[in-house]
Order: sequence, then structure tokens, then C-alpha cells
Amino acid sequence: MSKINGVYAAAMSVLNDDLTLNINRSINHAEMIIDQGCHGVAIFGSTGQAQLISISEKINLFNQLSTSKYKEKYIIGTGLNSLSETINLMSVARSLNFKKFLIMPPAFYKYDDNNVINFYTKIIEAHPECEIVLYNFEKLCGYKFSVECVQELVKRFPDQIIGVKDSSYNLFENLEIDNFSVLPGSESKLLKGLELGCTGIITATCNVTSALARKVYDDFLQKKEQTVNQKLCDVRNIFEKYNLISGLHTYYSKNDIIYKNVLPPLSILNSKEEKELMGNLEKLNFSRKSAMVA
Repeated sequence: MSKINGVYAAAMSVLNDDLTLNINRSINHAEMIIDQGCHGVAIFGSTGQAQLISISEKINLFNQLSTSKYKEKYIIGTGLNSLSETINLMSVARSLNFKKFLIMPPAFYKYDDNNVINFYTKIIEAHPECEIVLYNFEKLCGYKFSVECVQELVKRFPDQIIGVKDSSYNLFENLEIDNFSVLPGSESKLLKGLELGCTGIITATCNVTSALARKVYDDFLQKKEQTVNQKLCDVRNIFEKYNLISGLHTYYSKNDIIYKNVLPPLSILNSKEEKELMGNLEKLNFSRKSAMVA
């Protein structure tokens, strides 16, 4: 049985006006989208501005997150390039009994599959009890996992390498490994992925589509007719016209101004883009209220 199954959101981070991390609001946001339908949440993925948030703030959030009613539903993203800092941050998370991690290879530098295998080997040697979801997103880190690389990592570390978030979309149609979770990074790939044997999704826009995505997932498992998949894909396509972080924060800020806060160099959408985003969503009869009761 795969260890990561279902609809997961890459959670947003909520920031104060001074751009410090609002820990209570960030955790409340994660709990809210689980309540709305997500099976779980990835904390400090790219959507959570992980590369831009300080290590001390991450640690402070982990300490409070460890008391969340949904503690077992979180995957911890590290969002760091440094191997030693990744290992050290995982040590803190492990001390709080978090076990599952979402880890992307370092950005900027050029390297090959063997180098990537060595990177994860060093992490696992330091934390042999951890469970790692590989983060495949060439657009962000410059490296794209090959099928062969993932297969070799799972062969060497079957207890530790438990899945992959595939945001480059070169794996989910081609990778078949027993007891291994393949999770595309888009709702538009959810149904097709399930039909191919994938175990779910981890996506940015599940911050707003959690109920719709959960219905598609549940209807597939129950062999029911799909009635909302097209709407789910349409909503995703609308958000994909923009930087996803900017679009999501703009969308949420319509009801709560705190969501306008994002870390530079990111920004919310300009007024023209905001009007276009909200107008296109209205054409789909999609709103916060309707999304919660899909």
C-alpha cells in the first residue's frame, strides 16, 4: 500500500504586514483546507514561499505545528539548497515526530542523476528513519528526475523514498513502482493520473479547489460518474495564466487583506490581472463559498 494517497495541497504561508511569518494563521490555513477536503498538506513547498522564509521561522512553525489536530496529515518541505541545513532542519522536525518530507534537489547548479542519488543518500544516511517524497520540478531547480534515477533511489532506499511529486510531468505516465506514490502537481492531471495508477496529487491550487479535487478523487475510487472534473480543470487552467503564488494570494485577499502580503521578489497580481482572474472564475460560478461545498 502506498504511503501517500489522496488530494494534498501545497499550503500557502500567511505573512504579517512586516513580512514575518504569521505562524498561527499559516497553521489555521493548513487546517482549513484539510477541513475542506484535502487528505493532507505539504508545508513549505514552493507555494509556501519556502526558499524565501527564514530557517528560524520554519522552526518556530514546526514547534507549533506539532500540536495541530492534523499533525499526521502533514508533509514537511525543507526548501533549502544546502545539504547540511536540510539535514539540520530535518533533525528539528524529527525531534517533533514529523516523519514525511518533501525534498527538491538544490537549485542553480548543474548535475546529473548520479549526483542526485548522492544528495539523497547523504540525507538518508543522516536520517535513516525519514520518509521522502521527491520533488520533480525542473522549472524551479533546473534538474528533472529521470525514470531510471527514481527507480535506482527506490531500489537503494525502499523504506525511505516513498513517492514523487511530479510537477515536470515526465514521470506520472511512465513510472510504475510497487508501494510507491506518484503524485502529479496539477489538478488537470488528477483523473488521468488515477487511471494510470497514480495515488493522488500535491498541488498549489488545492488551496482553493480542495473540495472539487476531493470529489473527483472519491468518485474515481467509488467508480461513480465524474461530474466536476471539467470544472476542476478549468479552475486550474485559469490560475495557471499567472504566477500561482500571486494568483492564490490575490484570490484569498479578496476576503482577508492579510493574504496580500508576499515576500519579495514575489507580488500579488496587478489590478488588471486581478479583475481578469476574478472575472474568469465568476464565469465558472466558482467562489470561496461554492468551492467549499463541491
